[in-house]
Formats: sequence, C-alpha cells, structure tokens
Amino acid sequence: MTYKTLLVHVDNGKHCPARLDMAIQLARRFDAHLVGLHAMTAVRLPAYAIAEAGSTLIEAQSSVVREQERLARSLFLKATAGAALTNAEWRVSTDDAVDATTLHARYADLVVVGQPRERDGAGVEMDFPGRLVLAAGRPVLVVPYAGRFDNPGKRILVAWNAGREATRAVTDAIPLLREAEQVLVVAFNPTGTAHGTVPGADIGLYLARHGVNVEVAYHRADDIDVGNQLLSRVADLGVDLIVMGAYGHSRMRELIMGGVTRTILESMTAPVLLSH
Repeated sequence: MTYKTLLVHVDNGKHCPARLDMAIQLARRFDAHLVGLHAMTAVRLPAYAIAEAGSTLIEAQSSVVREQERLARSLFLKATAGAALTNAEWRVSTDDAVDATTLHARYADLVVVGQPRERDGAGVEMDFPGRLVLAAGRPVLVVPYAGRFDNPGKRILVAWNAGREATRAVTDAIPLLREAEQVLVVAFNPTGTAHGTVPGADIGLYLARHGVNVEVAYHRADDIDVGNQLLSRVADLGVDLIVMGAYGHSRMRELIMGGVTRTILESMTAPVLLSH
C-alpha cells in the first residue's frame, strides 16, 4: 500500500502556501499524482437581497468567486512549477467546499486540508475539517495554521484506543509509518478488554510486521482529558505528526460535551492524520 493520488484543498487564506508545500513534498516522496482543488463554502443570499438587488448582486458575487479561483489557481501552478512537479492537476468546483472536497476525495488516497482560522480569508467554515473527515471516507491530513512543518512524519505519535476509527487511521497511515524514524503508539487512559493484557501490544506487533519501527506505551492521568494528554506528549517528544481516529463518539456529543477530536482540531501543534 502507498499513496498514489493526493488531493489538496487550495484557498486564498494566508496559511495555504505552507499547506500546499507540504502536499507537494508528500507527492514527491510517494511519487504521487497531486490534485489541487479550489472550492469555497457556499454563500446563500437571502431572498430579499436577491429581490432588491437582483442581477447586480448576483454578478458581483460571481465576480468575487472568479477572482478567488484565479488567485488560488495561480498559487497552485506557481508552487508546483517551482517544485518541478509534473504530475499535478488543477480542479475547481462551484459546489460547497465540504461537498466538493468529499466528492473529489473519493478518488484520492489522502486529502490535505488546513486548520481553519477566523478572518483568515480561506473561504471555509471553522468546522470544515471535522465535517470532511466524517463524509469523505478517506484519511484527512489537517495542517495547523501556526508553524511550518517540512517533511512531516519523522516522529509519529499514534493515539490508540483499540476502536474502529483508530484502527482505520493506523491502516490509512501505514505508508507514512513505514518511513518514519520513530513511531510511538500510546494508549491514553486504557479501559475495557479491547486493549488486551498489555495496552497497545497487539497493534504494535501488527505494525512491526508491516516494517514499522514502533514503540508502545500507555499513559494514564485520570484528572486530565485525553486530548490535552495527547498534546502534552506531542510537545514532550517533539512529534511532527499525529495519527488518530476521529469522532469515536457522535459528532454532536463531541460538539456539546467536548472530546479528543474537538480538542485536537482546535489546539493542534503538529499535523494530524484523521480517519473515521
């Protein structure tokens, strides 16, 4: 298994160039075809505004959309040409960002998106990555808006809870895990029988058989939520990529009560590969 087609969401936010650079690095590393996709969150004009302004307002909105697409396309073509990446392709969609990226993700091995930030000018909602990972059926690599991450995946932390989503994430990440200098599988606050006698031991053996240089540990701190335990370990160990399952509970429950996925998407300090 390897990545042969990568999809990167390209917008006009000020943090997009770093994300695009990462996607290009990954495409070169895996000799993969890179697809750049531009799609923004659809702006629904209220009926009264359309009735009052009519075609003038609609044309003004269309003009903005065309200019945004032109700028994004220029960024993508300049970046891929500068990296001498010949196996690159540009696409644009007028559909909503989540719907369009979900559709194009069906034909990619890995999707690269950015962590949204308010007033960034990216043209997507704050919940774009979370909604996408639930809908796409593909692993989604989310790049933080803060920091620069060249060649991520040397030191990888796998957040392991023996659940379906984590299992999917581990499998989706195998091409990256194989190439890592160090992979640390950590079970945080392990409970129940799914972990086996030694939490993380079985998934460690599984990864070792795939040629992964893996270490296994478990971490317990009942007074600290798992999301913040994970972020603490990332900082302590100098991790440059997190692999984890997304939304082990329902998304609605995580939005209301909080959860690991929500904490990581809001406070990530390293790129995160998410699968659901």
